[in-house]
Amino acid sequence: MSDHMKRLAAPRSWPIKRKSSVWTAKQSPGAHSVENSMPAVTVLRDMIGVCDTAREAKRIIGNREVLVNGKPVKNPKAPVGIMDVVSIPKMEVHYRILLTDKGKLTATKTTEERSKWTLCRVEGKTLIKGGKYQINLSGGRNIILDKNDYKTGDTLKISFEDQAVLAHYGLVAGASAMIIEGIHAGKAETVSEYLVTRSNGANVVKFEGGAETVKRNVFVIGGKNPEIILPGASE
Repeated sequence: MSDHMKRLAAPRSWPIKRKSSVWTAKQSPGAHSVENSMPAVTVLRDMIGVCDTAREAKRIIGNREVLVNGKPVKNPKAPVGIMDVVSIPKMEVHYRILLTDKGKLTATKTTEERSKWTLCRVEGKTLIKGGKYQINLSGGRNIILDKNDYKTGDTLKISFEDQAVLAHYGLVAGASAMIIEGIHAGKAETVSEYLVTRSNGANVVKFEGGAETVKRNVFVIGGKNPEIILPGASE
C-alpha cells in the first residue's frame, strides 16, 4: 500500500489545499475509513495548525507529545477520525474530530473534562463464553458486558481511563444526532422518527428539519441536547 496519495485524489472530506503541492500523507490501516479520518501528521499541520511542516509534526509525535483518545500517538500516519479526541498536554489544548456542516473534517476545541471520554456507536454484538456480550463499537473499540442492554445504532459514552460506560443514548425520537455520510454529512439534527424496514432495505431515520437518511449514516450525539461541543458552538 502506498504511503502517500495525490492531493487531488484525497477524499472530499479532507480540509486540505488541493494544489499547494502534489502529494499528501495517507493514513495507515486502522479503525477508521479513509474518508472519515486523516493521518495524525496532517491533523497537526493542516487542521490544528501547531506546526508548519510534516517534519515538525513528526518530531512532535516522536516526542510523545500528542495524545489520541488518552494514549500517546507513535505512528505519524495513524488514522485520526470522527469522535477521536486529540490532546496536546504541553499546550493544554484538546480537540474532538467532527464534521462541519459542509461535510469537512474539522478539529473542534473541547474542554479538559470532555477530553476524558468519547462517543462510540454500537456497530454489532456477539454472545461469547460465560453468557456475556461483546459490544463492537465504532473507532475499533470492543467492550465486554454482562447484559445485552443496547441496540445497534445506539451510542455509548465511553471513558478512556477504564472503558466504563458513562451514559447511553438511543436512536429514538428526540435524540440529537449528526449525519456522518451522504449529501447531508455534517448536519446536526434532531431525530423525529426511526423506521425499521421489514425487508432487505436499510432502516431509515427521519429528522425534524425534514431531512432523512439511512441508519448507517447517523451517529447519535446525545439526548435532547448534544453531549459534545459542535463546530462553531461555544461551550
